[in-house]
Amino acid sequence: MAPRPRVVVIGAGIVGCAIADELTERGWTDLTVLEQGDLFTTGGSSSHAPGLVFQTNGCRTMTGFARYTVAKYGSLDLDGQQCFQPVGGLEVATTPERLADLRRRHGWATASGVESRLIEPDECAALHPMLDPAKVLGGFHIPSDGLARPLAAAEAQARRAIGRGAKFLAHQKVVGVESAGGRVTGVTTETGTFRADIVLSCAGMWGPLLGELVGLAIPLVPMAHQYARTTPLPGPAEKTTRPILRHQDADLYFREHGDRIGIGAYGHRPMPLPAEEIGTGEGMPSELAFTPADFEDSWAAAVDLLPSLGEAKVEEGINGLFSFTPDGMPLLGEHPDLDGFWVAEAVWITHSAGVARTMARWLVDGQPDADLHGCDLARFEKVQLAPDYVMARSCQSFVEVYDVVHPLQPMEEPRPLRTSPFYERQAGLGAFFLEAGGWERPHWYEANANLPEVETIPARNDWAARYWSPIGGAEALVARQRVAMFDMTSLKRVEVTGPGALPFLQTMTTNQLDKKPGSVTYTLLLDEDGGVRSDLTVARLGAERFQVGVNGAIDVDWLRRHLPRDGAAQIHETTPGTCCIGLWGPLARAVLQPLSTTDFSHRAMGYFKTKQAYIGQVPVTAMRLSYVGELGWELYTSADLGRKLWDTLWEAGQAHGVIAAGRDAFSSMRLEKGYRLWGTDVTAEHDPYEASLGFAVRMDKGYFIGRDALAGRSEDTVTRKLTCLTIDDPYSVVLGKEPVYAGGRPVGYVTSAAYGYTVGKNIAYAWLPAEVSVPGRPLEIEYFGERIPAVVAREPLFDADMTRIRSAA
Repeated sequence: MAPRPRVVVIGAGIVGCAIADELTERGWTDLTVLEQGDLFTTGGSSSHAPGLVFQTNGCRTMTGFARYTVAKYGSLDLDGQQCFQPVGGLEVATTPERLADLRRRHGWATASGVESRLIEPDECAALHPMLDPAKVLGGFHIPSDGLARPLAAAEAQARRAIGRGAKFLAHQKVVGVESAGGRVTGVTTETGTFRADIVLSCAGMWGPLLGELVGLAIPLVPMAHQYARTTPLPGPAEKTTRPILRHQDADLYFREHGDRIGIGAYGHRPMPLPAEEIGTGEGMPSELAFTPADFEDSWAAAVDLLPSLGEAKVEEGINGLFSFTPDGMPLLGEHPDLDGFWVAEAVWITHSAGVARTMARWLVDGQPDADLHGCDLARFEKVQLAPDYVMARSCQSFVEVYDVVHPLQPMEEPRPLRTSPFYERQAGLGAFFLEAGGWERPHWYEANANLPEVETIPARNDWAARYWSPIGGAEALVARQRVAMFDMTSLKRVEVTGPGALPFLQTMTTNQLDKKPGSVTYTLLLDEDGGVRSDLTVARLGAERFQVGVNGAIDVDWLRRHLPRDGAAQIHETTPGTCCIGLWGPLARAVLQPLSTTDFSHRAMGYFKTKQAYIGQVPVTAMRLSYVGELGWELYTSADLGRKLWDTLWEAGQAHGVIAAGRDAFSSMRLEKGYRLWGTDVTAEHDPYEASLGFAVRMDKGYFIGRDALAGRSEDTVTRKLTCLTIDDPYSVVLGKEPVYAGGRPVGYVTSAAYGYTVGKNIAYAWLPAEVSVPGRPLEIEYFGERIPAVVAREPLFDADMTRIRSAA
């Protein structure tokens, strides 16, 4: 048995204590927790957090974290006092928009296995008698939500860890991190040095300062959030029995403190404070002076909803600091360049125990047990780590904490950041841009508003009609009928080169890559348990040179961590210096061939092949593949020649009716073909056979990561399947994350969804039990509280025999 590592955890807030408990429970008992303040009132967010645990979240992983937090803290006590009170959670709507959102949230909860109910105003008032039912349109009740006692939960977990051998030391401010040979070796405090094989930063709002010690950007901003307590309310003090309450229309939440009411407010201006300015001396560093003027509107809204508050006043309050990130998600993972230095930051009480369990499993087992791509420290592009970006987006995250946010709603600032060389041409065509990963991506073009196909596109419900235009549907139809140009520049790509490039990629991926130069292969990245970490497109450009299309920065981080130590293979990211046009449609060859001396016939360049060529004066890497299911090519060139490539194709395409098409058309077309979108349809929680991606696995090619875990598995052994559903009603365009019902009970959840403009049906992919995933099976999808009929369909819905994409014409 390998020796157990020496572990140092920095920070004894609730996250550090929870991780200490989870690690020592798994046998890692040589563990020291260093705290710069007192134990266990450390001065961080745990010391003043009101302890509300609302489990419902649009992210299934975050809901899973919260569910475990409820279960764990519900089983803990400190000196006979329970660490969690399951008083229930109640969210109320005072506007029609919020009422609709509560119905959506009920769907999220159901899809994640959290029991909840949509209730009428009178039942809201029965649960929380202080409510004025005349002000409420309806509510959302989650019986298992409740109140954590953060300091008690932290200490209870610390005591368990101490009982297993862990040490907790107060007044140990970390001033340095020791390392050798690219690996952490210890932590230095103001009083001494502690040897370590693993260092885990759980410093919360001080996390960026710890990051500076090791050259790591920790993209979080400490932000003040107002919390006030009222004077005693008339009537006898009573034990807390009313549910915790959220009035999100006014950015408010409420909990009881005996005969007083605690009120939290997010409706005020963002109040960021740099980590280096947070006090560490006497008093509570994370509690700033209350600013009554910022609370005036919140108090008025609170009294309006709970009229009896008018008999009280604000007795005390704080501006309490919490950690906010650019996307509102935690920061979990290992330093990219310093092995053994880990972070678990920007974790709120609600998710603390769940995050701790997952981090412990990640450390002990070598990989997490949950889909963490939305929480992974490596998820950000370099431009997204700029201090100005982190500040602007974190402030916006604060503003949107309780907002009704559409899944396509972009951040407004700072924009634009990343633009392709085609940006000016696209703007000239009236592109409607949305942002992803810092990239400006056209979703449709106003220049196509006069296409006759626009009139054939059916209307859709109000929610699905946001950030949408029927023009996108017309673009999809024209791409199927003629030819369209799609900007694919934002797809992340790297080059893997060197004499060890092929063996390296063979080890990392599932498909056979030992093919002649000129081949392109779809393949998967797996974890050791066989879960799909990502899917890749690998083009062999030479004997020792491969272009790899990846899904994001997490993939690049994973590949770099596994590079051979002898330098036989190297990775170079090429995305910023290159660009790509997807030229797709039945007339794509007619546009392309006259521009080049290279033979683009089917015989000379079959499907999933690549060539170097010239398109006019522009050198390109041409790959014959298509994510939309039509004949065509991905055409890559250097960024300096991008606009010339666009203009060359655009001019040549006019005789063939070429259009520019956006992401809306792209998304519809790829769902009609049944192509999976990693991170939405498939994650590391699923194996290839469950996702019908077994065709990309070659068990006979030799070892690859995850191969052993797949032994004995096949599409015949799966118990769940990613399944295609269709909806006949064109108005009911679901958008993803909705629960799916069979026989009146929830059995799964929707991943991707869009209207199929070619097939004339709404399409939804969903994870379902294998016994339910039977073509023709009638099901229902809950959409904003209503059940919409759906049916299991055979896939793909379009061009099942692949004649169009393999066209020789």
